[in-house]
Amino acid sequence: MSSEDWPQWRGPERTGVASWVSSPPSWPDALVKRWQVSVGEGHSSPAVVGELVYQFSREGEDEVVRALRLADGETAWRASYRAPYQMNPSATAHGKGPKSSPLVTDGRVFVLGIDGMLSCYDAEDGGLVWQHDFKNLYPATSPLYGHATSPLLAQGKLITHIGGPGNGSICALEPETGMMIWHHDGDGPGYASPIVVRLERTRQIVTQTDAHIVGIALSEGSSLWKIPFKTPYDQNIQTPILHGDRLIFSGLGKRTVAVTVEGNETRERWKKSVTFYMSTPVLVGDRLIGFSDKKSGHFIALEAKNGKTIWEGPPRQGDNAAIVAAGDWVLALTDNAELFILRADADRFEPERTYSVADSPTWAHPVPTAEGILIKDKTTLTLWSLG
Repeated sequence: MSSEDWPQWRGPERTGVASWVSSPPSWPDALVKRWQVSVGEGHSSPAVVGELVYQFSREGEDEVVRALRLADGETAWRASYRAPYQMNPSATAHGKGPKSSPLVTDGRVFVLGIDGMLSCYDAEDGGLVWQHDFKNLYPATSPLYGHATSPLLAQGKLITHIGGPGNGSICALEPETGMMIWHHDGDGPGYASPIVVRLERTRQIVTQTDAHIVGIALSEGSSLWKIPFKTPYDQNIQTPILHGDRLIFSGLGKRTVAVTVEGNETRERWKKSVTFYMSTPVLVGDRLIGFSDKKSGHFIALEAKNGKTIWEGPPRQGDNAAIVAAGDWVLALTDNAELFILRADADRFEPERTYSVADSPTWAHPVPTAEGILIKDKTTLTLWSLG
């Protein structure tokens, strides 16, 4: 796998950082549309490995996995399976998904469908390797608004969270066969995606379930620690952030908090009256750059060591922003298809450029590549270049 790949949710290290990107000296007045392809609906972010782009989406009652050539958008392969789904009436505007982003590693593509179907495909030709629906294990196989957890591979284990409201398992599977290695039963899944960190000399999975923030031992799935964490309508969404030895969390109606892990307990280090709902901030150096749901949506930068505000942007920017860091820049894509280019080290909110990159809502992350920036809107995937 190349250092320039973006193989999963929030990039190579799940931090939202493309450290390999060389910063352009300046940004053009307008981006150039290299290609645009109809790929179906869904909020899933694209993954890039080598010369291929992998996109997970919905076409009618099918969930579709496809590989496209990065150079021209041409389809290399396409695979699909039936996935009828009844959306919760409160979230019909978001469609029937999928929301989870693909994981591409070791020649395989792993995807988790909106109703809990976990599938593995051959990354070269799209052949189905294995597939599980878990319907024999739980009365419900997805949370209230459908799965959004993106699979993770760590030390030879495929990590995901299966089940439904109040009843599920964080589990580790063999990536080659899909066989269960261990499962940690308890809470149902939230909408967060897990990370793996080393704390207290132990590799542990950290994620938000539908009722807690938890630390689970990667080796065998035992519980290490947990923090009660409930948001309205069980909308625990944030991907945890690691800054040094501190974990940073937030959520709808929840202040942003940094904690350290000390044995089976956690210790609060700072708390800030800033909330992040669906958008996970990106850590750039010692600062967090994110998009708060307060003030009808606004950008904000905080000092990661103490939560102190560095700057705040204007209000009414939208419902969400998908944020990644690339070199000296931060790329922030709002749900109304505006791509803000921000200096990572700026002392105030002053976008270098703002581009309109789609004619329909954009919830997936912008993905920087050697060829340009990939943007997934409601039904299409577009490659924009700087010239």
